[in-house]
Amino acid sequence: MAKLARTAASRTVAIPDFLVPAFEPLRRHRAFSSFAQCRSRIGAAPLSIPPNVEVTLLPPPASKKNVLRRFVPPQKVEIKGPLGSLNLDIPPYMTLDQDAEARKATLAIQDKEERKQREMWEGHTAILRFVGVGYRALLEPKAQTKEPEYPGQQFVILKLGYAHPVELGVPLGVKVTIPQPTRILLEGPDRHTVTQFAAEIRSWKKPEPYKGKGIFVDGETIKLKAKKIK
Repeated sequence: MAKLARTAASRTVAIPDFLVPAFEPLRRHRAFSSFAQCRSRIGAAPLSIPPNVEVTLLPPPASKKNVLRRFVPPQKVEIKGPLGSLNLDIPPYMTLDQDAEARKATLAIQDKEERKQREMWEGHTAILRFVGVGYRALLEPKAQTKEPEYPGQQFVILKLGYAHPVELGVPLGVKVTIPQPTRILLEGPDRHTVTQFAAEIRSWKKPEPYKGKGIFVDGETIKLKAKKIK
């Protein structure tokens, strides 16, 4: 049923029913909660330093004459632990206050209007699972087709049904443990290095959807497809 609408010229015009909501005034939707928004204070909480971790503030490198004066070199912090060491850059708008007696560190922001999240440094792990007949992995101190990139480098030998085994060098700072021939445990302080090496291993035999064979990372699952029958 059509409704009537009054225009600027005081004339009535018939409007279809499906266009009536477009001419109605906008309504403000009520929020789900009546409480005011409260931001998290986790960024201001002090970071507890474990007993086996050392945090050292490094002075910024000396600026060269050809470098523009507007460029401010970032301050670096060196973190040493049982899994290795990392050098992290501290943005110029942030300061790190360290209490050696209480073994705590606090990040402070110079400009309170600009806030960013922080991330605690801790070890990262990745577990790889081999599914398939004859799929297994070995950890060897030497490789036949590759030379070590650094002293003491180990190599992961993959046997995935190819005519030759696949040899992959372990990146620096990553610890590889093989509790079972079909399991690989990767550990390291740098998350990017650990996950990148796990992705490199997985790329040699990605999970396929028909038989469910392949290399799975961190509880990865795959939905099996029905076999095509002619």
